[in-house]
Amino acid sequence: MPGPDSPDTDELGATVAALTADDIAPARRRQLLTRLVGQARARGITDLFKPRAAVRWMTDTVAEVAPHVPIRDLATLRRHFPGLDDEALADRLVRNASRATAGVGAAGGGVAAVEWAVTPTLLSAPVLLAAETVAVVAIELKLIGELHEVHRVALPAGGTGRAVALVQSWATQRGINPMMPGVGVSAVLGTAARRELRDSLMRRFGRNLTTLGPFLTGAAVAGYLNRRATRALGEQLRKDLRRTARALPDKPS
Repeated sequence: MPGPDSPDTDELGATVAALTADDIAPARRRQLLTRLVGQARARGITDLFKPRAAVRWMTDTVAEVAPHVPIRDLATLRRHFPGLDDEALADRLVRNASRATAGVGAAGGGVAAVEWAVTPTLLSAPVLLAAETVAVVAIELKLIGELHEVHRVALPAGGTGRAVALVQSWATQRGINPMMPGVGVSAVLGTAARRELRDSLMRRFGRNLTTLGPFLTGAAVAGYLNRRATRALGEQLRKDLRRTARALPDKPS
């Protein structure tokens, strides 16, 4: 597996970062997902009968690409969404992320529809599922980071510390407690944290099996399930962040 600072990881991170954008045309999203599938295949996820290999790849890849996920600070969010108060801004972020993950599900279903029509390429099904899952998680990591900005709950400084916090927040569906001591990258790579991340990814991977439904049925169902799961994550995180923000001393305005 390439290291976190390798050119291969940088290219993968750039593809994933592009997939997290708020507004992407369906054709562009499908193009990016297809590129991600190619990058995943190049990293060794090719065997239809080894889903554990796909989950292991996803666990490693999410940890590697997390530092590449673009998180907008509050000032940037204010510029991008002028005139919205905190609650309206959070609503908009959850809505946009839900649409983006739904779009990934639809794009994955479109790719799968082609694969159902050409039977030999079904061997790449785990690659598609793994790539789609990583793309969805990246969008949700971005949502998590930006919801922390809106609620003024500080993320750790530095790419590694921030990435660790985002991954832990995603796996637990809880906000980050800035009063707790910081942790290093070993927190992601440690046995307990990796197991938690792996189990969460396995659940998401299983849900994304709907992508393989014949033709557009897979796209419709995958899109709906992605939208629902991202919205539920966003709402759960907002509740947790409200509690955390109220407990913080000298919360900035």
